[in-house]
Parts: sequence; structure tokens; C-alpha cells
Amino acid sequence: MPGTPEPDLEGKIALVAGATGGAGRGIAVRLGAAGATLYVTGRTTRERRSEYDRPETIEETAELVTAAGGTGIAVPADHLVAEEVRAPAGRIDAEQGRLDVLVNDIRGGEKLFAFDEPVWEHDLDNGLRLLRLGVETHAVTSHFLLPLLVRRPGGLVVEMTDGTSAYNAARYRNSYFYDLVKNSVLRMAFVLAHELEPHGGTAVALTPGRLRSEMMLDAFGVAEDNWRDALARVPLFGISESPAYVGRAVAALAGDADVARWNGESLSSGQLAREYGFTDLDGSRPDCWRFLIDSENADER
Repeated sequence: MPGTPEPDLEGKIALVAGATGGAGRGIAVRLGAAGATLYVTGRTTRERRSEYDRPETIEETAELVTAAGGTGIAVPADHLVAEEVRAPAGRIDAEQGRLDVLVNDIRGGEKLFAFDEPVWEHDLDNGLRLLRLGVETHAVTSHFLLPLLVRRPGGLVVEMTDGTSAYNAARYRNSYFYDLVKNSVLRMAFVLAHELEPHGGTAVALTPGRLRSEMMLDAFGVAEDNWRDALARVPLFGISESPAYVGRAVAALAGDADVARWNGESLSSGQLAREYGFTDLDGSRPDCWRFLIDSENADER
């Protein structure tokens, strides 16, 4: 929107892993709007759907990136399969010779975990699958893509998760398996910060707030242009944010010449909106995690 600062990422090469929809798509599009060249990966194509069984495709994401002003390149890949991740790494190496930004947004576990079920009651196969999708995929991606990122100083890795380290540390997050996944990703950013620092690279963990993903909008029976119609039923939906909001957060980080000051940190879209001055598409500046903590503190008083 007018008044929202946009970074200049012309010439930057980025890969968003898990960009078929949701936060990954929002991030890819905003990086494209800032001028970056985006390789976008995911499992759902126009010819084949993943187990997630959503209609959004990786080709659509690439087209949205290009329409926004960047260059979108769709690369179908299952990030649990090493050879399918080695292929886009080799392609980027051949076509670009480097990688400037890596966003790890692979998830796919919304249908696999059960709220508040203890580990001995939770479906074991679903739980272990959730661990593979949410943890193993990130490790495979980093293994194959980081050699491109460390070729020159200034590379940025964004590990996408749910919840900040401060919020998650004191709270049970939905289930044994879900909690392990989201907190493992927080630790990944901390570890990668240590490993990238000698190469001039930066790693952060980033969480959106209550995300108005395609799946979430469908669940509430609304679209992005009329999402407030759901507030009558669920007032807390008012602190939600569009995928573009966290996309602007990543674009702001990628365009920050002093991004290394965040190395190893756990960040949120709302926090970075205050820091960099951007807003959501409607001009609002939601801060889900601060709201939840302030509400809990008020209840305790």
C-alpha cells in the first residue's frame, strides 16, 4: 500500500522452500515485488497434488512472483527426498552461481497433529510423519542449499516456525509432536547462526502471527477481501494477518545491510513491522504474539 517502504532486492537470488501456499507463497511474492529472482519449491503441481491435497500449485506461485515484478521459477521438489533437493541446488548453481536468501517454510503437518493429545494417545505414524516433514526437510534443504549461500558474505537464512522462542519456552504448543517440531526449528536458526557467521551469513527464526492462509480462510468460509466477516463468530480472528505481512518481514530483512544484528534471533512479523515500518495489506500492523502475552498477563492480574 502507499506509504509502506519497499526494499530494493533487484539482482538478489532467493529460494523459498515450501512456497506452494500460505506464508511461503506470501514471502515469495513479496520478495518478487522487491525485484528478486525466486526459485520456489513444493510438492503440488498442476499435474500432481501432495498428501496435503490443496489446490494451490507451485506454478501459480511462480506466476504470482513474476506478476509482482520479480522472476518466478517453479521447481517441484519433495524436500524429504535428497535427490529432489539436490536438483534445484544444481540448477541454481548452473544458472546463478550463488544463493543470497534461503527461506525454509516446509511444513505440511496441519492434518497430522491432534490438539492436547498426550504422546501415548497421539497417532504415532502421524506424529513421526510430522517430525519428518517439519524437521528433516529443513535439514535436507540446508545441507544442499547452504554451500551456494556461503560463497559470498551477506547470505540470509530464514527458518519459518510457529511462535517465538520467548513465547514457546513457557508454553505447551498443541501436542508433543507439534511442540517438538516448532521448537526444533527455533534451535535450527540458532545453530545455523553459529555455522554461518564465519562466512558472513545470517540465520534467523521467524514466525507469523495468526495467518490467514488459504486453508484458514476456507475454514472460516471467507476470502482475504472479506475476512472480517468471520469476526462475529471468532473475535480473536481480528489479530490475524495476511501472508503478505510476513512476506514483507522477510523482504525487509533481505534488504537490510545490517541484517547480521539479528543473527541467531527469534523474530516475529509484528516485531519486524515496528522495526522496519511496514504494514499489512490493509494498513494495519497486527502483533499476535505481543497481544497474546499481554492478554495472559492481564488475566493473571
